[in-house]
Amino acid sequence: MTSVTAHVIADDAEALAVAAGLAEAFRTEAPVRDAERRLPYAELEQLSASGLLGVTVPADHGGADVRQETLAEVFRLLASADASLAQIPQNHFVYVNVLRRQGTTEQRKFFFGEVLAGRRFGNAQSEAGTRHVQDIRTLLLPLPDGSHELTGVKHYSTGALFADWIPVLARAADDNLYVAYVPRDADGLTVVDDWDGMGQRTTASGTVRLDAVTVPADRVVPHHLTFRGPQLHGAVAQLLHAAIDAGIAGGALAEAAEFVRTKSRPWFESGVDTAAEDPLLIQRFGELDLQVRATEALLGVAARAVDAARDELTDASAAEASLAVAAAKAHTTATAVLVADALFEVSGTRAALDSLNLHRYWRDARTHTLHDPARWKIQHLGRHVLNGTRPPRHGLL
Repeated sequence: MTSVTAHVIADDAEALAVAAGLAEAFRTEAPVRDAERRLPYAELEQLSASGLLGVTVPADHGGADVRQETLAEVFRLLASADASLAQIPQNHFVYVNVLRRQGTTEQRKFFFGEVLAGRRFGNAQSEAGTRHVQDIRTLLLPLPDGSHELTGVKHYSTGALFADWIPVLARAADDNLYVAYVPRDADGLTVVDDWDGMGQRTTASGTVRLDAVTVPADRVVPHHLTFRGPQLHGAVAQLLHAAIDAGIAGGALAEAAEFVRTKSRPWFESGVDTAAEDPLLIQRFGELDLQVRATEALLGVAARAVDAARDELTDASAAEASLAVAAAKAHTTATAVLVADALFEVSGTRAALDSLNLHRYWRDARTHTLHDPARWKIQHLGRHVLNGTRPPRHGLL
């Protein structure tokens, strides 16, 4: 269990300042952590102690209840320094949001207290070998004493290895989906550190095995109810993914610029003394900066749409938030891969040295952007603009 004493952040401005400070601290060792797959236990303790994990707790429970625009910027800042570290708490905030939406008064009181104390939520959601991503086969079955029993296997369980609580998405006997909040040390729960992705190497997105795990009734939330009315579950989750991609793009561009200024030689035909004076490189950096600025602008538009929908949630406002996030996610996906690849184009041969580990930006971008297909974001945008079709209610939009 997390053993730190967590600070309680007061407002949006403090959240941004704390995130900026942590990003600078995390940036220094990011290449080594990635190269050696050094799991960031110490850094996550810093994250817990900083109070950032509690910034979306509602004010009436003692939290700052920051705007989603602030939360997206927190993730962008962290991802610009270390995309793995930024990915780990993404599910934490998603499952804090689940409690906010469907938790009972007592559940919110208990778990929001845990979050403000620096406790971390992991994730046991995705499954492998099923028909599709929403074909959930982990079972939550009732026991005679009113508790439940969880059985199943989860994959891509980002953050579970580092978690205090692991939210588990499971299907009950009534065929509806529930989330069970299970302590990391529960009997019958095993976290296997078998993640071997080419990117986001230190997220520990491995396997969670659940062998007849007992869950008290007051640790289960009816997640299926979320989608029976206007909702922002998917928009919030996808906004944070988009922020991570935007952070990767910005980090890669900054790294490329620093490399060209300090390590690159000018091409002999350019007639200039330094690579940073090469007019063709200047042009290319301008083009890349334009893409990063555009993707950050779309991220901001999306975050403000989510905030507006939270303030007044209707079918129309929820749809607009989902579409705005879809647009941002499609753009950040393309931009992260583009800029991470262009880092080598503008930096030259030396940038390909494995010892420099500049390829971590591309590996992180290419891995993270596979989370869900951008082509379906664009499909929903097209359906809406052409036929006025509102996006469906599910957790990936």
